[in-house]
Amino acid sequence: MDKKHGMIIAIIGTTFWGLSGVAAQAVLAAVSSLWLVGLRLLLAGVLLLIWAACTGTDIWAIFKTWHTTGRLFVFAILGMVPSQLCYFLAIHYGNAATATVLQFLGPLFIIATVAVETKTMPRRIDLISMAVALLGTVLLVTEGNFTHLSLAPLAVFWGVLAGASQASYTLVPRKLLRAFDAKIVVGWSMVIGSVLFWPTLLLTPWPLYQPRLLLDVAFIVVFGTMLAYLLYLGSLRALSPQTVGMISACEPLSATLFSWLLLGTTLAPAALLGGALVICTVFLQALPVRKVHLRA
Repeated sequence: MDKKHGMIIAIIGTTFWGLSGVAAQAVLAAVSSLWLVGLRLLLAGVLLLIWAACTGTDIWAIFKTWHTTGRLFVFAILGMVPSQLCYFLAIHYGNAATATVLQFLGPLFIIATVAVETKTMPRRIDLISMAVALLGTVLLVTEGNFTHLSLAPLAVFWGVLAGASQASYTLVPRKLLRAFDAKIVVGWSMVIGSVLFWPTLLLTPWPLYQPRLLLDVAFIVVFGTMLAYLLYLGSLRALSPQTVGMISACEPLSATLFSWLLLGTTLAPAALLGGALVICTVFLQALPVRKVHLRA
């Protein structure tokens, strides 16, 4: 996979995330965050493993060494579960648009983590992209009124934690993805992570009776979870974690756009400008970095 195709699938995956946030906003009015997260992880994980098995992939290969098994459990517990749970809690206490915007603080943690890990300063283009993206997200949230922010404290808290967890699920599985099919890595991490929510799933009566809610849950599981994670993590084969993290700017943009189209949320001119700035980060990351050679 080349860089161009990696960027395309990363954009599609993060857009699916944004759409799933809009669907989750409707579902969370009828169910708890714990129930939806548990069901989402379990069903999507099982579907991915079935898909992998049907294509002839050995889905048990990842458990053949303690090293890969340990990495898988770390990814599931420290990456997959926090990213899911914190995001849905942010939607529950706020809304889909603000939750995805706050989650976009993730690239800050990714760039900082990579800088510490490699003991190097972030590239200039990373810093520029980050500044543009942050300005865009601020405009989306404030609609240009920088003295007023109508967000519940718990929505901000869980949204920031969701952003921080992006560093874990972007950086931790890199070595696993080099050795195993992405469907196996994502599928098992979801199934393992769902175990924490099994008591809630078993003790809670099935709360979905309306066809619209069932369709929303199906979309969240198939497109907003299974395919979104598969595309996002698959793009790591061709792109750096910093680039993939910045492309996730499409998530808050798509969540805001489809909140307007499907839920009737109005967008102020400043919010539209913020969305345009967020989109610009994708193109900034695609620019070639020219190396300057200084003469002695």
